[in-house]
Amino acid sequence: MLKVGITGGIGSGKTHICQLFQQLGVPVYNADERAKNLMNNDPIVKQGLVDTFGPEVFNKDGLNRDFLAQVVFKDKVKLKQLNDIVHPAVAQDTQAWHLQHNDKPYTIKEAALLFETGSFKELDKTILVHAKEDERILRVMRRDKVSKEKVLARIKNQFTDLVKMEHADFIINNDGNREIEKMVEKIHSYFNMAAIS
Repeated sequence: MLKVGITGGIGSGKTHICQLFQQLGVPVYNADERAKNLMNNDPIVKQGLVDTFGPEVFNKDGLNRDFLAQVVFKDKVKLKQLNDIVHPAVAQDTQAWHLQHNDKPYTIKEAALLFETGSFKELDKTILVHAKEDERILRVMRRDKVSKEKVLARIKNQFTDLVKMEHADFIINNDGNREIEKMVEKIHSYFNMAAIS
């Protein structure tokens, strides 16, 4: 089984691309969603968050994401502390998930910080979903109902697409045209053939 990673800057449309792969029967692991789940439910992760960020990191609804975002997006040291708590737990969770799907030709791990965390090294191939920054900013502003400044602050914590392109094996240009489905099908065929050979 091939382990494939898919990434892209915030607002690039990587989740939509992953849905296209899922429609073709490919299992997709969403690292960001799993990380949220672990932060809310894994006792070791939860304790690490409380020890590092204080009890206000949780409220009656669970993880206080607004509080955590305000702390880490302005402070690179705090962001690293968060990553040091969450990423090892996600790596363990990913391994267990891969074992559940080892009957498939390939699986996809969707992660926003695939290259930034170095987790791409555990994968066989990587796909970058690329979109122009202006378009990405508009998508996130519409989706999350946030200001341009808040989107730019998140973008600053990610590698640029130029840096990501150096590591990516495949690049999907998500500029909103209908060719995306053809690109996905082409990559899907490649991975199916590669898994057989």
